[in-house]
Amino acid sequence: MQRMTLKMLADHLCLSPTTVSRALNGYSDVSEQTRDRVEKAANEHGYRPNANARRLATGKSNVIGFAFPSELNPLADPHFVEFLAGLSEKVSETDYDILLAASKKGEASIYERFAAKGSVDLVVLSCVDLSEGRIVQLKELGLPFIVHGRTEHCSSYPYLDIDNYSVFYQPTRMLVELGHRDIAILNGQEHLVFALYRQQGWEAALREQGVEPRQDFVRNSEMTAERGYTLSRELLEQKNRPTALVCSSTLLAQGAYKAATELGLSIGKDISITAHDDGLPQASAENMDPPLTVTRSTLRDAGMEIANLAIRQIEGAPLSELQILWNAELIYRSSAGAYSG
Repeated sequence: MQRMTLKMLADHLCLSPTTVSRALNGYSDVSEQTRDRVEKAANEHGYRPNANARRLATGKSNVIGFAFPSELNPLADPHFVEFLAGLSEKVSETDYDILLAASKKGEASIYERFAAKGSVDLVVLSCVDLSEGRIVQLKELGLPFIVHGRTEHCSSYPYLDIDNYSVFYQPTRMLVELGHRDIAILNGQEHLVFALYRQQGWEAALREQGVEPRQDFVRNSEMTAERGYTLSRELLEQKNRPTALVCSSTLLAQGAYKAATELGLSIGKDISITAHDDGLPQASAENMDPPLTVTRSTLRDAGMEIANLAIRQIEGAPLSELQILWNAELIYRSSAGAYSG
């Protein structure tokens, strides 16, 4: 079966190719009635605009870019996979595509290539760190971007983030109210912005109750069950061990559960454990034994909202509508109990 071309579609509609092209690309000088007629015929005949031709006509590629260094494998990280699943699900409902790009030379070389070729309309950034040279570079390149997360100076760019301060503040305050004073944290890597905000929330909740945070109770690492186990063993084997653990991920909490159980500690009685729940399928908080107390905001929902915001940004939405901060819901379950002394 011969592929429908722009000229064939134009001949079928008795219109010029220019009119059909402008109708499909939403130009206001084509009447709404004609645009509807052209779009209906294009759908009926399976016509898809040539990407290069569309780029020349509109200056847009209808592609959203995501870059990473080739030495990393984000597809092995359940947190990234869940975020990407939400992003892809929402983008698949539109006329946009996602381009994942890797380079041995690092992300900077990818952004330079994106800008030089005009191959993407916008870049999605995630896992922002404290220096965040990527944001500086993208601004210098004039390449639009949206951030999943925030840096300290975030007033000039679009972002979606959760209130990471409250992610640790809420459960820490709850644990203090339950009588705990020796509360440790298993946090993300210390160079990441979200981990900084979470530690600040933990510190503030303790100090409000007259408890000085113990820096020897702070652990930073990759958020995996293996690291959760190792770090929890270190903390729980101390003579003056913590009576509660606040974890940055349900994967870390899985490791903490294993460590506590091996040491003969009853979760919810001898040791209280909470975590932030990103909605990972392989770490279901409500199905853990006992069910895990969490703050919850799913990465899949975040991916879907980033897709919405990215497309709105490409289509000209103002910055004030593209800066979103979500609250995380605290869900109390039996993994957190009163201090037993």
